[in-house]
Amino acid sequence: MKINIEKDEQAFDLAAADRIVCQLKQKPNSVVGLSTGRTTGNMHRLVVWRYSNQPFDISSATFFGLDEITGVPRSYSGACYTMLKNEIIDSLGIDENHFLMLPTESEDIQAECRRFVEELQRRGGIDLLILGLGENGHVGFNQPGTPFDSTVGTGSMDQALESRIRKETRLPADHPIGGVTLGISDIMQARHIVLVVKGKAKAEIVKRVLQGPVTTDIPASILQQHPNCEVLLDAEAASSLLPSNENHR
Repeated sequence: MKINIEKDEQAFDLAAADRIVCQLKQKPNSVVGLSTGRTTGNMHRLVVWRYSNQPFDISSATFFGLDEITGVPRSYSGACYTMLKNEIIDSLGIDENHFLMLPTESEDIQAECRRFVEELQRRGGIDLLILGLGENGHVGFNQPGTPFDSTVGTGSMDQALESRIRKETRLPADHPIGGVTLGISDIMQARHIVLVVKGKAKAEIVKRVLQGPVTTDIPASILQQHPNCEVLLDAEAASSLLPSNENHR
């Protein structure tokens, strides 16, 4: 596992965007997985900026989202589909055939999940997967306790996120909402993973993920066993790590 520590948030965002741009330049038909949240928005916009200033061929690339909220319309501003469309997909001119997402609503969500993974495999599998990290060590909607052999399907969200979504969508308490996500087994099949984490609030979980035991109590700890996983941190997120041979910038 390679750990790179950037000096500040701006350097972090530039470095993260560079990982996506380099992948697309090296392999124009790459299958690239993206994540949503406070950590990734700026990096997506910087990819767009790089593409606008120095265009490169993305006509055969496929982009997809790691996970999705269920029980809400796709048009909801907090849906991963809409967030990715607004942050990167539309600005790059990516059409729907080259942008794959798990469903927000479906009569048979498990069948759609299976078709989603089958389509990723049909396109050659995941070349690059950008992962965020939850404060309890979750990746996607794979919460603590998720088996490492889990595959694509439904997951759970924390109470704070659910409360915020219900407030924003005005959904009644008896309307089910949740999440679907690539499972940990699916994630581990990606050829290259970049775990991106910034901010002081994530410092302690970063230490446990990278320097603690591999355990389902901290789902992201399994990334220690991935053959090609890079961890990209800003200085605040790295502040609790024990000294080792990380690369600092």
